[in-house]
Amino acid sequence: MGGRLTPGASPALLLVDPARAYVDRGSPLYAGVEPAVEAMKTLLAGARRAGIPVVVTRVRFRPDGSDGGVFFRKVPTLKVFAEGSPYGDFIDGLAPTAAELTVTKQYPSAFFGTSLAAYLTANRIDTLLIGGLSTSGCVRATALDALQHGFVPVVVEEAVGDRDPDVHAANLFDIRHKIGEVWPMARVEEYLGGVRRDERP
Repeated sequence: MGGRLTPGASPALLLVDPARAYVDRGSPLYAGVEPAVEAMKTLLAGARRAGIPVVVTRVRFRPDGSDGGVFFRKVPTLKVFAEGSPYGDFIDGLAPTAAELTVTKQYPSAFFGTSLAAYLTANRIDTLLIGGLSTSGCVRATALDALQHGFVPVVVEEAVGDRDPDVHAANLFDIRHKIGEVWPMARVEEYLGGVRRDERP
C-alpha cells in the first residue's frame, strides 16, 4: 500500500459533476461543499492558464429515470438530475466553454458508458487532475477507473467535497493508498506551472 505514482507531462483537468444540486439548500442532495466549489474554480482557472484540456461531467437522466437502471432505483434522489431539473445545471463559474469537453453520464464513474477514455487517449493524455463532487461517490469511482484505464489520477484535495467530513477523509485516505495521488492545491499549481501546452508529447 501507499506506493507513489508520478504524473506525466500531458495532463488534463477533469471536474466531476459540479452541479447545483450540491450547493442549493433546496436540493435533497445539498452537501455543504461551498469551500470545495471555490477551490474548483481556482483549479479550473489554473488549468485554463496552463492551456491543458478541460473536461467537465454532468449527470442527466430521462424524465422517468429509465436510463439510470439499478443506480436510479437505489438512489431515488437522483431524480434531481432528470431532464428539466435546474439542480442538474452547472454551478455558476464551473460551466465548460464551447472549446472544452462536456461528458454526460448516468452512473458514478465519468468513464462508464462514455467516450472519455477514447477522448483522453486520442489527445495523448497521461494524467488526470480531478476535482468535483462527491468524494465518496463519483470522484472515487472516476479516479479508480482512471487508474484502470492507465491514466495517473491526481485528486486535488481542496477541490473535492462530501456531505460528511469523516466519509470525505476516509475516501481520500483510500484513494491516496490504493488508487492515485491526493495533492494539495499548492502542489497542483506548481505542477501546472511546469506544464507547457506546446511541449506536450
